[in-house]
Amino acid sequence: MAIAVENDKRKIEAVMMELDEKKNQALKTTWTKVNRDFSSIFHTLLPNARAKLEPPEGGTVLDGLVMKVGFGDCWKDSLSELSGGQRSLLALSLILGLLLFKPAPMYILDEIDAALDLSHTQNIGVMLKTHFKNSQFIIVSLKEGMFNNANVLFRTKFVDGVSTVVRTTPNVKA
Repeated sequence: MAIAVENDKRKIEAVMMELDEKKNQALKTTWTKVNRDFSSIFHTLLPNARAKLEPPEGGTVLDGLVMKVGFGDCWKDSLSELSGGQRSLLALSLILGLLLFKPAPMYILDEIDAALDLSHTQNIGVMLKTHFKNSQFIIVSLKEGMFNNANVLFRTKFVDGVSTVVRTTPNVKA
């Protein structure tokens, strides 16, 4: 009986080791792709900037990840050195980089450009067209930069005291 228990214990431990290895490999694969997409998206949103996810000093991906941002050849020591708009773009880049790992056919975003200036809003539209070619976006925005990249616009306005929705198809460059 004791021999059977010991054999079962070894089998369970072997399965646990195999599952741990598969989990570690999946984490490394995910980090590689998300890091590449995160970096590319951030660079599209802020052309003079770079971002990356890297293991903590002396650690591995399994110990966690640290977000690094650089402008030109200068890497920032802390994210607190970034402006509010830059931090917003960094967060958006990370979220969208994660979403690109397993893209969905449709996303709904509500005023993601509210705290950004017009040039950054314009860059969001360009980035979505570049990185999410097989996805559709419904985006609520009040900024013209986002409208310039839309395939279809739905605008609301008051007509005779009644809220009306008007559909337009702007001229969009292919």
